[in-house]
Amino acid sequence: MKGRPSGFEWVVRGKEVVISHHGVVAAVLRGEKAHQFVRDAESSDPQLLMARLTGNYKRGNERTAKSHPRNRRQG
Repeated sequence: MKGRPSGFEWVVRGKEVVISHHGVVAAVLRGEKAHQFVRDAESSDPQLLMARLTGNYKRGNERTAKSHPRNRRQG
């Protein structure tokens, strides 16, 4: 499936969940968020879940942002 998030891994360390993307730590979840993540990861797509939690996914506004005046090349 094109555009599917990949490269994420997660590990439980004590009471924390450490999420990494291509070997670099992207987020550390603690407390209730960590517990909720583990429950959700076991019942749904963990790659998509981790992409959403870390903010590392396409939002569909790339084409709109490309034409924004701030992002246009000055010729």
